[in-house]
Amino acid sequence: MSLRECQARVDGWIAQFEEGYFHPLTNLCRLSEEVGELAREVNHRFGQKTKKKDEADGDMAMEMADILFVLICMANREGIDLEAAFERMMAKVERRDADRWTRKPEGTA
Repeated sequence: MSLRECQARVDGWIAQFEEGYFHPLTNLCRLSEEVGELAREVNHRFGQKTKKKDEADGDMAMEMADILFVLICMANREGIDLEAAFERMMAKVERRDADRWTRKPEGTA
């Protein structure tokens, strides 16, 4: 599914509710909350903070998807085409960082 399709799907879901999209500051708080949940899971898996014995395993994929959902809500509310923005960002990175990192030998992925 393309980013445009994701944006359209979220917009269709939000459109069925009177409240519509949350205010930008509310969405920013939601985004911070979701990033915190991802950070907690990453810390549990790879960091020094272990889970409590009775704590269920988290789902990193779902935490990332939650972040994506909130970002899409923010973009939709502000009329931002994330696919176009992503293309611009990748072009910037590909130019700016073309010689920054050590390239793998050809034929390896």
